Amino acid sequence: MTLADLPPLRDSLESHGLIARKSFGQHFLLDLNVTRKIARMAGPLEGRTVIEVGPGPGGLTRALLEAGARVIAVEMDARFLPLLGELADVADGRLTVIRADALKIDEATVLAEHADGPAALVVSNLPYNVGTPLLIKWLTGPWRPDGMTLMFQKEVAHRLVARAGADAYGRLAVITQAVAQAEIVMDLPARAFTPPPKVDSAVARLTPLPVRPGDDLLSALETVTAAAFGQRRKMLRSSLKTVGGEALCAAAGIDANQRAETVPVAGFLALAQCLVDQAREVG
Repeated sequence: MTLADLPPLRDSLESHGLIARKSFGQHFLLDLNVTRKIARMAGPLEGRTVIEVGPGPGGLTRALLEAGARVIAVEMDARFLPLLGELADVADGRLTVIRADALKIDEATVLAEHADGPAALVVSNLPYNVGTPLLIKWLTGPWRPDGMTLMFQKEVAHRLVARAGADAYGRLAVITQAVAQAEIVMDLPARAFTPPPKVDSAVARLTPLPVRPGDDLLSALETVTAAAFGQRRKMLRSSLKTVGGEALCAAAGIDANQRAETVPVAGFLALAQCLVDQAREVG
């Protein structure tokens, strides 16, 4: 049997008696035409290693394998392991299934054990309840993917690409855009999923910037944005009081009378750099 010989996903789910679990944020994407399009959005995959989180019944997994990828699928729900095992049996050794919590795994260790090196893309229809924490992990953690093509709730996806002054602009936009070029490449209505969620979805593609902030600057950026957007309706002189307030703004060349939602990513990076510089002076 080959990938082409596998039964439709809906039939596979029925034969295994599987349904989506709301507690895991599961909504299945069973249309292989859609999953193949998502795989194409991720770029050329022939010979590339891809980490997929929350494969569920394996619709996107099939598309990634068809595109020539070497897939490491991280699934927390043990009910899907037999179904994914059947997929692995016809994948010519290019599918490894790991039962684990993606928030807790060390991707570098996983890749050392199951791939040729530390480089990998992340392509996933992320479970709704862990999408944002996983993104922050991959943006700021010790292991950094070569690129990400991720499905989120549409509202979350638009927060990634929002610019200063937009209603959706916030901490997630700043951290994302400090590290990567983010773009929405596909919208998906709720009816595309089984069962349909209450919201629409969108696929975002994140391409790492040529030069990324160092770990100390990223840490300071997280601190500054948490303070600023934690009280987003206040002026920076007040919201940033715990990290320097008006003095920090002056050092960064930022108007302390501005509110967080009006400060562009470059401004937050300047604030974070001043915070790093101050820490070094004290140290």
